[in-house]
Amino acid sequence: MATGVFALAGFTQAETAKPAEWGTFRGPNHDGTGPAPKSIHDWKQVKLSSLWKHETPKGFSSFSVAGGKVYTIVTRESEGNNNETLVCLSIVDGKEIWAKPLTIMAKYDGGGDSGTPDNKGGDGPRSTPTVDDGKVYAIDANLGVFCFDAATGKEIWNHSVLKEHGGVQIKWHNAASPVIDGDILMMCGGGTGQALLGFDKKTGAVKWKGQDDKMTHATPILADILGVHQAIFFTQKGLVGLTPATGKVLWRADFPYKVSTAASPVVWQDIVYCSAGYGVGAGAFKLSKDGSGLKAAPIWRRENECFNHWSTPVVKDGYLYGMFSFKEYGVGPVACVDIRTGKDMWKQPGFGPGQVILADKTVVAISDKGEIVAIETNPEKYVELKREKVLDGKVWSYPVLAYDHLFARSTTEGGCWELK
Repeated sequence: MATGVFALAGFTQAETAKPAEWGTFRGPNHDGTGPAPKSIHDWKQVKLSSLWKHETPKGFSSFSVAGGKVYTIVTRESEGNNNETLVCLSIVDGKEIWAKPLTIMAKYDGGGDSGTPDNKGGDGPRSTPTVDDGKVYAIDANLGVFCFDAATGKEIWNHSVLKEHGGVQIKWHNAASPVIDGDILMMCGGGTGQALLGFDKKTGAVKWKGQDDKMTHATPILADILGVHQAIFFTQKGLVGLTPATGKVLWRADFPYKVSTAASPVVWQDIVYCSAGYGVGAGAFKLSKDGSGLKAAPIWRRENECFNHWSTPVVKDGYLYGMFSFKEYGVGPVACVDIRTGKDMWKQPGFGPGQVILADKTVVAISDKGEIVAIETNPEKYVELKREKVLDGKVWSYPVLAYDHLFARSTTEGGCWELK
């Protein structure tokens, strides 16, 4: 009964209410925020009713949900090889509609099937597909970028950044997801003079390329700061803001790199926050007008603390909420940090490097052991509204709110839950 109603309501929304979808990495606003489901008036009273589950073997690709379908990238064996495979599932019952192999991955540099004893994440795809205008886009671990028809899986175009643009691979391989603005798909990974790339999303033609920045695992974001629309990349040089349509650099801010940078930047008003593990820590920059351009000035820095290993926080009213820890699997805290000063407001242990999104005034977190936790956006104290175990396996992927339902996946299973 619930499934039938969901099917009718879901496909209607797909045509008339785009904000109800979650077709890109970290949501429709590229910043982990989205509207709260209409069915929820009080998170304390919410019950999660499982509608379906589907195997999602190995990997940390999140779900993208749009057009009445669910997309993610999994590991699948074919002819004796481990393939990163883009799969399309039915939003109604989770059944597979189509699947397309992307690249063969015998082993990820620096990874391991079993992980460290306290980790156990294993190997697998780390990039999340993007759904846009009836197409689905994906970047694999070997910097192949693909465009498929979202309904049928028919390939429209593909490029190998490694072969065609002098790509430079990094340890653990690519984890960044495609970001689309207008007709431009942006990514990092090319070689000298073409590190940052903008492709025509319809044809795959290169619209612009430039810079010498080496890539990281961090996905770029889109933001409007001081009236200037921009994409912000977090590279091994630091932060770089550019014009999405042309690739013109608007500003830069130096920031250290060690081993891996994986969390995306976070923007609040004219402040850009960033953080990395491996002894780096966090910092924030304030942007200001500089003639016809912009400039960035550091406002605070916390070296070797305030870590976002690969879990990007969300921001509400000037306060960051998210997983702040480094290799504290299963026990690392969710915390609140003032983005203006870097001051810790509170910490609550027991989450590990899971993920958070923001649904209006509520943080929806998923711990690395598969618990959905609703948390009040309260900088004064930790207020838990709801906690429920939903998944087995290791969860380093983002939860998704779309079509008034919750979607989430782990290294073993993914599913859809009705919010009652």
